[in-house]
Amino acid sequence: MREVRIFELEHDEPAAAWRVARPSTFKVISGEIWLTVEGDSADYWLATGESIELPRQAVTWISAGRAGARFALASGSERGATRPTRGFSVPDWLPRWLGAV
Repeated sequence: MREVRIFELEHDEPAAAWRVARPSTFKVISGEIWLTVEGDSADYWLATGESIELPRQAVTWISAGRAGARFALASGSERGATRPTRGFSVPDWLPRWLGAV
């Protein structure tokens, strides 16, 4: 079983730092997210439908694009690599009633 949390972030909110307690999937439901992971030389701009796997204990910084953003964080992922993924099957972990499909 996975735990899925939904968050909304407004454009004018300051960048937020998060420490990931366990491997998680970060998925953009709507809008755009700027995300950077400490120790990773790349920054990521993730659009609606894109996701990234975050390893345990990763420290991430996130901020929303101009229109704000809505995103989900699903813990319980067994993947350990930090990499963006396209075409991740939403129904595998995110209920359809959230409007992410």
